[in-house]
Amino acid sequence: QKENISLKKIVSTETEKKIKKQIENQSSTGDVFYNIKYSGLDMTGNRYILKSEEAYNDSSNQELVNMKVVEAIFYFKDGTILNIWSDNGVYNNKSLDMDFSGNVKALYENSELYAQKAMFSNSESFLTITENVKVIDYRGTVFADKLFFDIKKQELNVASSNNKKVNTNINLK
Repeated sequence: QKENISLKKIVSTETEKKIKKQIENQSSTGDVFYNIKYSGLDMTGNRYILKSEEAYNDSSNQELVNMKVVEAIFYFKDGTILNIWSDNGVYNNKSLDMDFSGNVKALYENSELYAQKAMFSNSESFLTITENVKVIDYRGTVFADKLFFDIKKQELNVASSNNKKVNTNINLK
């Protein structure tokens, strides 16, 4: 039977093309990971979990992990929990800083926050939320260009750019 060796195609041509395309993309962007989960402590001792459906590292900077479909959970020492979701994110696995972008949604106690960008600086201990910021709370609603939360001081600054006003609706009941 040595002379009658039959070469059978195990993988279809279409599947083979898809695999080659994925391999080409991986070599330019770095390694691709699915359903990843990072966990740890921030600089102030609060625990966090960061999840992503798909992620890849930057081949030029191994500290950066680019993510798609992101969820972060922060467990603060006072017992409160902050959940953040976004379409995309970047995690610095050295400084533990996190950037969230695209349809950012956050829940903290009974407040909802919506924006296009959020940045958690673990190294500087602050959270900045920008672009179409909207906060919905039982005490009222706030529209702003930027929220800056100092984690150490537990202070929130609300700002507007280009001399615009911050739009608020406060329930005084």
